[in-house]
Amino acid sequence: MKNLPARVLALAPLGQKPFDQETPDLKTLSLYLALFALGVAPLAAQPGRVEVPPPADLAAPPADALRSDSGLVTRILTPGSGDIRPAFGDTVSVHFTSWTTDGKMFQTSGGKEPVVVPVNALLPGWREGILQMRVGEHRRFWIPEALAYAGAEGRPSGTIVFDVHLVEVMNPQRAPEDVAAVPADAEITPSGLASRVLRKGTGNQHPRGSQEVTVHYTGWTTDGQMFDSSVLRGTPATFPLTGVIRGWTEGLKLMVPGEKRRFWIPQNLAYRGQRGKPQGMLVFDVELLSIH
Repeated sequence: MKNLPARVLALAPLGQKPFDQETPDLKTLSLYLALFALGVAPLAAQPGRVEVPPPADLAAPPADALRSDSGLVTRILTPGSGDIRPAFGDTVSVHFTSWTTDGKMFQTSGGKEPVVVPVNALLPGWREGILQMRVGEHRRFWIPEALAYAGAEGRPSGTIVFDVHLVEVMNPQRAPEDVAAVPADAEITPSGLASRVLRKGTGNQHPRGSQEVTVHYTGWTTDGQMFDSSVLRGTPATFPLTGVIRGWTEGLKLMVPGEKRRFWIPQNLAYRGQRGKPQGMLVFDVELLSIH
């Protein structure tokens, strides 16, 4: 499989022109996502990874574990909050670590940033387990070989154990309820840019000048039509602050890493009526992953 470029061509995070990067075809991108997020990326692809000690119940699930008819066994380590569960067509943001039952760790999301992957790209056992979880929940999966790699050559064999933390459920195709108009609780800057914090970030560093940022985003017109999403592509977008529309440049400077914010960008701060571009006020959900 050819290497996936670190930055994928992004037409709408609002750059004045497409980034000059190789664009992977859909098949390559889907394969990469499935391999990486499901625990079969080569260990060499994880430089500096930290070894996570295997859990004490790795070899055999405890008596209080939940058993499904398919053979999947799970145990809730930390309950989630609220009622939000993933659906088959959603994309999820997760942290995870996986081991074979002899205690060897073969994959981990590692670091501070979770992995974003479509539910339908997951291994059968992963998919069944994640659909049972609530946002914020930590759960351990014992996935039998038939629901994992099914004896595929070069893949881990036997039962695979995953510890999974469900960080967020994303359905970029579903427009927010407040997409049509700026809500009363939004912050509005003198330029007319409106925003609302959806999830607080960490630290106090803000992007500035011509720094580059890495983000996940989804954009809608005010009639609820999604016109672009890095989440659906499965790969964050990286670009300089000076390479995007004015509303993005201003808005990103308000954010800190880890923060997720919704922006209502008036036309004069967006595409200003350019032919072939989304028209009118645009709404974006933006998650700032990192500043470079």
